[in-house]
Amino acid sequence: MKTGKILMVGFGPGATEHMTYRARAAIAEADVVIGYSTYIKLVQDLLVGKEIIRKGMTEEIDRCVEAYEQACQGKTVALISSGDIGIYGMAGPTYEVLLQAGWTPESEIRVEVIPGASALNACASLVGAPLTHDFCSISLSDLLTPWPVIAQRLRAAGRGDFVIALYNPKSGRRTQQIVEAQRLLLEYRDPGTPVAVVKSAYRRRQNIQLVTLKTMADQDIGMLTTVLIGNSSTFMRAGLMVTPRGYTNKYEGLTGDTKPGEQAGRSLTLGLGGWHEFVQIHLQTHPDHSLRQVADHFDAPLAQILEAVAGTVEDNVLNGVLVRHFASEELERLLQEMRQWGKLRAVVRHGGSVAELLLHARDFSLKSGRLNLIHEHFHLHVDVSSLAHGWFVWQETRQAGIYFTDSHGDFVVSFLLTKNGEGQWSAEEWKSFYSALTTIGTKTFKKMETEEKAHE
Repeated sequence: MKTGKILMVGFGPGATEHMTYRARAAIAEADVVIGYSTYIKLVQDLLVGKEIIRKGMTEEIDRCVEAYEQACQGKTVALISSGDIGIYGMAGPTYEVLLQAGWTPESEIRVEVIPGASALNACASLVGAPLTHDFCSISLSDLLTPWPVIAQRLRAAGRGDFVIALYNPKSGRRTQQIVEAQRLLLEYRDPGTPVAVVKSAYRRRQNIQLVTLKTMADQDIGMLTTVLIGNSSTFMRAGLMVTPRGYTNKYEGLTGDTKPGEQAGRSLTLGLGGWHEFVQIHLQTHPDHSLRQVADHFDAPLAQILEAVAGTVEDNVLNGVLVRHFASEELERLLQEMRQWGKLRAVVRHGGSVAELLLHARDFSLKSGRLNLIHEHFHLHVDVSSLAHGWFVWQETRQAGIYFTDSHGDFVVSFLLTKNGEGQWSAEEWKSFYSALTTIGTKTFKKMETEEKAHE
């Protein structure tokens, strides 16, 4: 009995010259070819003598089930898709159907995924070199993905300065998703950011529009369109969209000598190894900057700056700044210590708002997973689960207290000692604070991570 086979074939943009040899061979080998009707038309010349099963746009799972049933009859099935079948394609749902049916890689039915050039590759090649540096792809289709999830990914990509490829940007019914994506990205990108709107790449009705982020949503966009949005360094010149690889970060121009402090073939001074040192140098040369100002300067989460300072030699004060990390498990013990710190200034940040409150440390309580403070004029409740890391911070005569950051490293809340009318900290309160710093905050964040991994 002939053993069945499922060949998941990505055949690229559609033109024969952009199809891999293996993709053509797989289609030639197949007894049955299954695909969306548009895909069938693109490879019609290769299907002579084949059994053809056409399915509609929303019948993806039906295609997967049909492929499995045909393979169970001993047939070789080519399940075809344009682009790469593993990128927003049929490979994922096919494996889901197979695994749900009890199939495993050791089963008699053989399964092979055959890659092809994806839409983002094809579209990028037509407009220059927009994907030369870090990029990501995001589908704007909310048929199966909740819009809040899509919006979160757009914001993350925008803040991370990724070049972005938007798939499924617009359809007859989904017209506002591209507008909302534009609005979200404009929170992070310059309106003049280069954008390529490419429709039907390498096909008969190919159309290319080179525009900007400001005008992106006004273009002719549909389901056969891929939108490529540049990052902060992408430029448009001579009708080409190019994202630099980053050579000018190290060299004077593309072919010049290395910049001072840089070495050919070595990590940048702002690479992983030099990052902490660079932050420390910045603090030394800008003693007037607060730690939050340093974080803003580098556009980095506050925790990264605190970690860089805490990573200095143990008990060494960096230009009047001392930072020590403490584990969230120590919070209850810390609250006991804090009761001796007297009046505190709490700083709470949420979105673009900042609230500063004067309170007394003895009024804190830890109950039901919340850090609570009930005052006659206000109530303060902080969800402990949002406090991923805590930090002791001392900046000479400027501030002394604790900072909390979330799992993303962003600032949540701080509690700082207050000074008397003479601009001094109480000797007793300072002594209690310093005692907590040295007994609870004796390990740096980096050391704790290393020890936790070793324990695991």
